Amino acid sequence: MKIAIVTDSTAYLPERIKNSPNLFVIPIPVILDGKIYNEGIDIEADEYYSLLNSSKEFPTTSQPALGEVIDLYEKIAAKGYDTIISIHLSAGISGFVNTLFSLTDAVKGITLYPYDSKITSVPMGHMVEVALDLVQEGASLEEIFARLDIIRDNTYAYLIVDDLNNLVRGGRLTNGAALIAGLLKIKPILTFEEGKIVLFEKIRSTKKAFARAEKIIGMRDKEIDRPVKLYVIHANNLAVAEEEKEKLAKQYPDAIIEIGHFGPVIGTHLGEKAIGLCISAQ
Repeated sequence: MKIAIVTDSTAYLPERIKNSPNLFVIPIPVILDGKIYNEGIDIEADEYYSLLNSSKEFPTTSQPALGEVIDLYEKIAAKGYDTIISIHLSAGISGFVNTLFSLTDAVKGITLYPYDSKITSVPMGHMVEVALDLVQEGASLEEIFARLDIIRDNTYAYLIVDDLNNLVRGGRLTNGAALIAGLLKIKPILTFEEGKIVLFEKIRSTKKAFARAEKIIGMRDKEIDRPVKLYVIHANNLAVAEEEKEKLAKQYPDAIIEIGHFGPVIGTHLGEKAIGLCISAQ
């Protein structure tokens, strides 16, 4: 059995795995002022936020064309792979991973396993990294999926955004939550619940929202009976991300803490300056 790992461009991938021969990435399209950009190919995060701020229309995202996905899978098969584990952003954000189940018999000689990460960005990149390492070690499919499930079941992210309008307009958060936030002038903490972005708590100020999220991360650390990693993820907001990393390092001196960023697709929904604090089993 020869296993390939496929993911999509919303995954924030560690440098050490980007050139792995067993890794393949499907770009997710972003449509900005009528022009289609393929994330990670036509546009990178820093450039995107500059275009986003000057755009005339609200940007949208779409699923990759199935023909292009099948073409990639066929190319993978031509390289001698017979098995594909396709790890993708949460079905609560995009229907793409569910669409892949219709392709399980589309490529001759390939057994396809779509996998819903129920998250995105850095935590999903961590899942991809672990899967690649296990493939390299010769692990079985059962061992790989068991490890992915442990990580997925022990990953928690808390999002603090500047403006909920992007999430509402993109259909990723209920209008009611945004309306309440606007009326009360609160700074909400959002989280992922069954892969969907939902309101977690209503906080009165940004400072208190960060303090609360930092505390919740510690509570989750106690719940996860495994080594963990902490992540600070930002949407063109590196200075604040570095401040948060310093604060987390003081509160959790033994923790591994990494900084990553939200790419164009997720940045479209969260908006510029969003910050995510995340804890994940290793």
